Amino acid sequence: MSIEAGTLYIVATPLGNLGDITSRALEVLSGVDTIAAEDTRHSARLLQHYAISTPLIAVHEHNERQASGALIERLQAGESIALISDAGTPLISDPGYHLARAAHEAGVKLVPLPGPSALTTALSVSGLPTDHFCFEGFLPAKQGPRRKRLEALIAERRTLVFYEAPHRILDTLNDMRDTLGEARPIFLARELTKSFETLRLTTLAELCEWVAADPNQQRGECVLVLGGAEERPRDEAPPEEALRILSILREELPLKQAAALAAKISGEKKNALYKYALEMEKEER
Repeated sequence: MSIEAGTLYIVATPLGNLGDITSRALEVLSGVDTIAAEDTRHSARLLQHYAISTPLIAVHEHNERQASGALIERLQAGESIALISDAGTPLISDPGYHLARAAHEAGVKLVPLPGPSALTTALSVSGLPTDHFCFEGFLPAKQGPRRKRLEALIAERRTLVFYEAPHRILDTLNDMRDTLGEARPIFLARELTKSFETLRLTTLAELCEWVAADPNQQRGECVLVLGGAEERPRDEAPPEEALRILSILREELPLKQAAALAAKISGEKKNALYKYALEMEKEER
């Protein structure tokens, strides 16, 4: 294929197995003037494997805003540039958004080269519904904001997909279990396409125990695919007295606090009352 001058190529690279790269991606990486990589040392190994000698420059989360201006100038001068991340499809919870946006605004041509993505790879093998899903990326690193975000997702019925770093995987799973319930189905995809790939579909309670018992499962990049909330049938609504208490408290307190206090008074589960209240709010809108 011919490389077009003044074009920014968004190129997907392998998650782990180097054989997953496309022939088109190899042609582009070999033919462009420059490759903008998230980590030049990491990407150098891929290029060396395929004997590609194209110059590398670093474009990562710490310098992307500053680097974008210079790259746009080079593109407008007729250079061709390929953007790659450490693994998978660029811009999916990876740097590149600012550069792509700047290219659009400057009238620079962008060409996407599809390929590996941890998001779709994990979904495809998860065994959970994929007709409707939402991608949450990385949850907040600190427990308080992380639990707050999970509480906001309690009533979400679509399959949820998260990325997580190895040093936070157990804390995140424990927060999911405590917030969303022990029985919620979850799929762990760890080290996708690599030698020690892990694929496991189970419940939050079981996965927390399993990962805690095996330090090897706390290493490498992880994708978590979480089953959505089940729709509560009308005949399984919380007892009328609990709902009456919740309704009174909702008039004076934020929804989360109202559900917590109603649970203490009625003896019902806080998560069940909070989820039901969220569903009622949706219907009232």
